[in-house]
Amino acid sequence: MATLQVHKKYKLRWYEKFYFMSISAGMWVTLKHFIKSAILRRMVTVSYPEKKKPLSSRFRGLHRLKRNELGQERCTACFCCQWACPADAIQIVAAEVAPERQYLHPEDKYAKSFQVDLLRCIYCGLCEEACPKGAIYLDGGIPMPADSRDGLILNKEQMLEAQGGKILGERL
Repeated sequence: MATLQVHKKYKLRWYEKFYFMSISAGMWVTLKHFIKSAILRRMVTVSYPEKKKPLSSRFRGLHRLKRNELGQERCTACFCCQWACPADAIQIVAAEVAPERQYLHPEDKYAKSFQVDLLRCIYCGLCEEACPKGAIYLDGGIPMPADSRDGLILNKEQMLEAQGGKILGERL
């Protein structure tokens, strides 16, 4: 039978109780930013709308719904992206394609409503990997700030490209 060893709780020494190292590390960061801005006259912050920092090569961007070469919507409302989303940020409502609108959709079913909640989204890219048609990609611009929560919910019209995109599997 294995014995369980219980260790005593670590007791802080007298000088560790004052948290000198933690306080000095925080003060060092403050001092470093002060020297950069006040003495060296280098800006620490960026005035965002006018100047933008360069994006990382790994930055995914906002969601976009792609069209095929004929200008038809690629999304066939298969719900694969909605099921793959770990944050439940995607909501799709499917509908049958009417005969007079068949030229807009390659299949018999389409996404009547397609919403992405940017407050819930973790930008993991699982939705674009799960899509069998290559309809959704994360290659849009930088998310813009909004005045309300409703401004951070993308709908189908905001995400849909105006003209046909690249073929399946290619990124911009």
